[in-house]
Amino acid sequence: MAGSGKNGEERLSQLREEIDRIDGELLQLISARARCAQEVAEVKTAAGDGSDPVFYRPEREAQVLRRIKAENPGPLPSEEMARLFREVMSACLALEKPMRVAFLGPVGTFTQAAALKHFGHFVNSAPMAAIDEVFREVESRQAHYGVVPVENSTEGMINHTLDMFMTSPLKICGEVQLRIHHHLLTAPDREEGTIARIYSHQQSFAQCRKWLDSHWHGVERVTVSSNAEAARRAREEPGTAAIAGDMAAELYGLTKLAATIEDRPDNTTRFLIVGREDVAPSGKDKTSILVSMRNKPGALYQLLEPFHSHAISLTRIETRPSPTGTWAYVFYIDFEGHVEDETVKSALAQVEAEAVEVRHLGSYPLGVL
Repeated sequence: MAGSGKNGEERLSQLREEIDRIDGELLQLISARARCAQEVAEVKTAAGDGSDPVFYRPEREAQVLRRIKAENPGPLPSEEMARLFREVMSACLALEKPMRVAFLGPVGTFTQAAALKHFGHFVNSAPMAAIDEVFREVESRQAHYGVVPVENSTEGMINHTLDMFMTSPLKICGEVQLRIHHHLLTAPDREEGTIARIYSHQQSFAQCRKWLDSHWHGVERVTVSSNAEAARRAREEPGTAAIAGDMAAELYGLTKLAATIEDRPDNTTRFLIVGREDVAPSGKDKTSILVSMRNKPGALYQLLEPFHSHAISLTRIETRPSPTGTWAYVFYIDFEGHVEDETVKSALAQVEAEAVEVRHLGSYPLGVL
């Protein structure tokens, strides 16, 4: 037995030496990648026409992450490997050009989590008080990109975001799908029996309604502007709790009275990345458009038939009131493919022939969980 223990210690020592050696190789390789990123910045700056060069290329990053997932040999899961590479890419991009990303705040919201998932932790993320402020920040060039929620799998579309595209010149440059997990949180020194009030955003209350009715029926529910604000109040006010996510719990030092309380385990929110530039094809893309049709019989059929005849899959169609007239409507449509694809060009040409107006909101890499 003693010998066996000694052999185990020797093997453990060898493994630690091997880890140290591999860490040294990783250090050199990451540094080499960072130097390449710096050279890319120098080449882009030298080749520029005087305007700010574009350093962040959504289609390029999407292609790299897809390749990493496809070639991942394990044992780390592909999603974890992609997350590690995302942070390396984020750090290298910061060497080229530090980016400022506006998001629907405050700090600690799921929108900030989506921004960090998409861009990594080496961007300057700036919280905005409202969706229209995110758009204005990007339009005025105070931020390179913005992140706003657009759709939840439980509660449907977020109309304020859709309506912004009717007047904003910004493009959709990407999308992020984030699995939403809600927790019932409170200050560490508080006991479950003392909770008389629960704070949360109205969307979170809706997504946890059945669980709350079953476990906390009769306890006052108070709607606030964000889950982060709910967490702040739960931290400061005696006899209160909050429904929020992991980021808010960590930010305000709260503990979980109950975890993953959302009514649907697949609860997911989709976020859009908005910017000023068009995005080149990545090989697996989605396109969003706004269409205003003439008010006549068969208008909806004329809108949808070209997509069917060209075998283009629609992923979302929503109707919104038009700002130009009473009982006039515009259609917000998402479909698979890029605007530069020949089949998409043909389908859109047919739609444009029948529509009053077609606005291309953007073609961008297809987001995945």
